[in-house]
Amino acid sequence: MDVVILIGRILFVLLFFGSAFGHLTQTSGMAEYAKSRGVPMPAAAVAGSGVVMLLGGLSVLLGLWADLGALLLLIFLVPTAVLMHPFWKETDAQTKQLEQIQFMKDMSLAGASLMLLGFFVQHEDLGLVITGPLFS
Repeated sequence: MDVVILIGRILFVLLFFGSAFGHLTQTSGMAEYAKSRGVPMPAAAVAGSGVVMLLGGLSVLLGLWADLGALLLLIFLVPTAVLMHPFWKETDAQTKQLEQIQFMKDMSLAGASLMLLGFFVQHEDLGLVITGPLFS
């Protein structure tokens, strides 16, 4: 079962690594988009969220205080869903649908991160990890 959990962790973090790479290599373009959404200090927010996704993803992947990594991803996902994908403000039906899909994706990933946090904290012997949980 340890290998199955590891494969799940690998699959879970793939999205965060891809996004972190984009945030850290295309910061100015992404900052313009974040600015258009009303995000304060957009360049810092884009770079900071890239770092949070990278660190959180690495933590979950490697099992290095994976509970902290899951918490970092949760802290990133909820504000991102609300600030970047406020589908309730859209008037164009197609744009509204696309933003709602992105909002629901982020919230679903937030739910998965919350479950991982609970899983990592509650189970001391997770196997195939570097450290145990930080929070216990």
